[in-house]
Amino acid sequence: MQVESQQDIGNTKRRIKAIVVGAGSRASQYAGYALTHPEQLHIVGIVDPNEIRRNRLGDVHQVPLTHRFSYITELLSANIQADAVINGTMDALHVETCLPLLAHGYDILLEKPIGISREEVIELLIAAKQYERKIMICHVLRYAPFYQEIRKRIASGDIGDILNIQTAEHVSYHHMSTAFVRGKWSNKEASGSTMLMAKCCHDMDLITWFKSGIRPTRVTSTGGIMHFREEQAPAGSGTRCLVDCAIETDCVYSAKKIYVEEKKWQHYAWAGIEQLGPSPTEQQMLASLQSDNPYGRCVWHCDNTVVDHQSVAIKFEDGSTATHNLVGNTAKPCRTVHIIGRKGEIRGVMEDGYFVVRKPGFHDGQDYYEERIQLDISDEMHGGGDLLLVGDFVRVLQGEGGSISTTSIEDSIYGHLVGFGADRGMDEGIWVGLDKLEEA
Repeated sequence: MQVESQQDIGNTKRRIKAIVVGAGSRASQYAGYALTHPEQLHIVGIVDPNEIRRNRLGDVHQVPLTHRFSYITELLSANIQADAVINGTMDALHVETCLPLLAHGYDILLEKPIGISREEVIELLIAAKQYERKIMICHVLRYAPFYQEIRKRIASGDIGDILNIQTAEHVSYHHMSTAFVRGKWSNKEASGSTMLMAKCCHDMDLITWFKSGIRPTRVTSTGGIMHFREEQAPAGSGTRCLVDCAIETDCVYSAKKIYVEEKKWQHYAWAGIEQLGPSPTEQQMLASLQSDNPYGRCVWHCDNTVVDHQSVAIKFEDGSTATHNLVGNTAKPCRTVHIIGRKGEIRGVMEDGYFVVRKPGFHDGQDYYEERIQLDISDEMHGGGDLLLVGDFVRVLQGEGGSISTTSIEDSIYGHLVGFGADRGMDEGIWVGLDKLEEA
């Protein structure tokens, strides 16, 4: 329950009290804002059925034991005085958990995707309006300096009205094999989300954000699983890397290489042995991979059902178009963008830390002008956008109003409608029409 109504806030910069629901890696990252800006954000409660995660995050933020809960029903019965919830539950639980939190009076910072179906996200939008609560979606790439500056250039009219947008996300072989072949988002039936919605709803959001104010009208896509399937398994492979595989030492997908030697994605791989503490020994890690740890499985012998590549095509109300390519299993991960307007174009790769603005015209022996926009880019995930998002959420709750990046559910929902429509278009081989929000 909130201590003060939104009307009481005015321009007073008070410290926001928040409860974390779902104490996994993403919500823990967002909650970290309270450690660096304690005068702005204070974590006062934790909800997670996993006792180890609940207490680990609770200890970090010095949350009283009486404010640590296994379930939302316990939280709501305790009636903790707080302003907001950071919801980092799994995809299929987002809407289910948000609805009672909204009814109780909490504003919400919600991990993406909003929900796992068009009907769910519309239901949550309606509920937010009914309870007059704020929901911001964790589309952190809007806050990455790279994309934020591109959006400002578009808003300024620098390249004129947009004619076409081309984006792509290249997912590395080790990330793809961890999260979308062996891991929690590998099977739509289990996680609730397709790969497009789990990984690229960021990109769908960016496209609709760049076209802000002009709605998408129809979408389609095509894709599938070509690489990570049983018939593609090389000779000598087994069912588990460290049990019956004759080529493990030479395989780039070796669980031992990725999780033990290179120490990548360990927050996924060691979830099953959390009881051993934050730093399991190498012997314990290897024993886990040899037993029933899902991350020890051969990538060609998993239960993955999500695509490893997908291409999306979108049309907007003003006649402009956009495409997005999702490609798993690349050597080098990156996100690319190319936006062509009536007066010029913008092109760049987020990880490079700069983009170029090009405009037609003969100049110094070239047939176009080019300006390079160099940005300070963080080594953090999502181009440094994670904590900038939380800071914006705090300022919105303090009554300052949003920024150009603010991810209100009202402004974020069209990207989700595009994603759901794209997946349906792929499954049925059709173009899918998209409703106006007031008609949804």
